[in-house]
Amino acid sequence: MSSEIKFGRAINQALRECMAADDAVIVIGEDIAGAGGSFGVTRGLLNEFGEHRVRDTPISEAAIVGAAVGAAMCGLRPVVEIMFMDFVTLAMDALVNQAAKMRFMFGGRASAPLVLRTPHGGGLSAGPQHSQCLEAWFAHVPGLKTVCPSTPADAYHLMKAAVADPDPVIFIENKSLYGASGPAPQAENAVAIGEAKTLRAGTDLTILAYGAVCRDALKAAEMLASEGVSAEVIDLRSLQPWDKDAVLASVARTHRLVVVHEAVRDFGPAAEICAHVAEFGFFDLDAPPERVAAPFMPPPFAPDLERVFRPNAEAIIEAARRSVS
Repeated sequence: MSSEIKFGRAINQALRECMAADDAVIVIGEDIAGAGGSFGVTRGLLNEFGEHRVRDTPISEAAIVGAAVGAAMCGLRPVVEIMFMDFVTLAMDALVNQAAKMRFMFGGRASAPLVLRTPHGGGLSAGPQHSQCLEAWFAHVPGLKTVCPSTPADAYHLMKAAVADPDPVIFIENKSLYGASGPAPQAENAVAIGEAKTLRAGTDLTILAYGAVCRDALKAAEMLASEGVSAEVIDLRSLQPWDKDAVLASVARTHRLVVVHEAVRDFGPAAEICAHVAEFGFFDLDAPPERVAAPFMPPPFAPDLERVFRPNAEAIIEAARRSVS
């Protein structure tokens, strides 16, 4: 690999290596073969591995995920692409009632080792049915693991970890990151599901984020530094399991917490994180935890409205100022 790689290309590279190493790994989804997927992530895999392992499917998310669950039960390791996260609504039975419950229902003697890849988030003015962030649904379901990387290197490593995992993993990719470049992954920097990463050290405030809003968190931290506020930025990377120890340790150092995500605020991942910190890190807090998230409404179509809808650095800075005041 070169010293820099794009986010989508990093996922492609991880899939290629997983497929080369294990014939049980297959890729299925709508237009993922010849077309390479809506965002080009699976481009080139058909030519390398053939149509028996890279399969286009009908436009039926329920059928795609149902077939993947069956394939996983029979010894394959399917990687499914759902074109937009909004459409997982059509596959919830197979995911929530079948894949997630497999190990529990069979007393640990069976599982469903599959990965469901899906893009979420705004930035394309795609409107309320193609821009939702629904990760809290899956983090709430016992038996499912949920990850959302923010950098190409983490996307690569987490995809390899997801494919190797014996249980179903929901792999969430923010659409605005596909073209973003970053340092190429290094083998010695492998990432385990459930490990957070400190992006910036700080002493006055912890900003916790995942996915695309990590960029906004870092921008906010830089601007806060000019005001004399030292913000620590942590990339959660995994929502289920999430790195409770890393978050509590950071709060113990900084005594303040701001949690940021693009999903709507109400009943979002930040609510669970703030509740956990309030329960187990209460005496370390010098201010109530703050949440920065989208308002409780569908994502709008209009670009100017979408910009207001999505969390940004300015909203994070306002929350930080409230916390340290």
